[in-house]
Amino acid sequence: MEAPTTSRKPWKKNLYENADYEDNYTDPSFLKDMQTNRNLKTYVPAEAFVGATRLSQQICVVTAFLIVFHHLYMERIGAKQIFCQSAIGTIVGYFIYAGRDIQLAKFVEDSKTAFAVLVFGFIFSPLLHTLTNSISTDTIFSMTFFVLVLHLIFFDYGVSAALVSKAISLNAAIFGSICLASRLSSSLHAFVLLEVAAVFFALGPFLVRKLYSVQLLVASIAVCCFFLYTISHIVLYTYISTLAFVNLFCPWLFVRLQKYKNNINGPWDEAIVAEECTS
Repeated sequence: MEAPTTSRKPWKKNLYENADYEDNYTDPSFLKDMQTNRNLKTYVPAEAFVGATRLSQQICVVTAFLIVFHHLYMERIGAKQIFCQSAIGTIVGYFIYAGRDIQLAKFVEDSKTAFAVLVFGFIFSPLLHTLTNSISTDTIFSMTFFVLVLHLIFFDYGVSAALVSKAISLNAAIFGSICLASRLSSSLHAFVLLEVAAVFFALGPFLVRKLYSVQLLVASIAVCCFFLYTISHIVLYTYISTLAFVNLFCPWLFVRLQKYKNNINGPWDEAIVAEECTS
């Protein structure tokens, strides 16, 4: 490659001003602006652990919902009892979430919306209960497992990422709930399960996000372990192993692999127009 002669204009980082240079010419000044790991944020093990607990909390929510389904499916508890408990829990959670900012007009409006959802849910529950009668139970359970995993993948954990989608996460959870509702003994059981799903997956995230703490996570895990112990020891061990993998192994691996991160920023990146504030 020939070096530029003095008769040529100095090379500039502008395609239209370098007509005297070869197409593959690269000036030594081209890479002077290259930066490595710009704005890199490193995390300590404690930060990685706390971040992983967000996923563990949502796993607890999904597990609690499946425990409710199991008790309805095995008819260990009445549908009316579950409905009353979830209704009371929803009202209490609403007042906790609203706090001192609660307004009577807004409460009445939200109550009308909740009542309308319950009415339409009760009307369509016989249809939803028989929606997948032609599909085998094993297929339903397998499909529910995959859509609930999809719910966990796309759930909003408070991190800005392209993978986050509240719509996909909620729709996946509701679809899984409809699939499970079709395996219950009556349309009333199906209606109650769908109402519980709306509380857990549509309303619950707002309250959990406001009250979230490690203490809440520990309490959730303890409750889930207690009920899983009465259902199946194998399921309990699987649940504990999953939480250990999420909360211990994944943060350790994340912190360990940070030293291998090597992002390169340079002139080839897309230009970003910076807005200047004028007084």
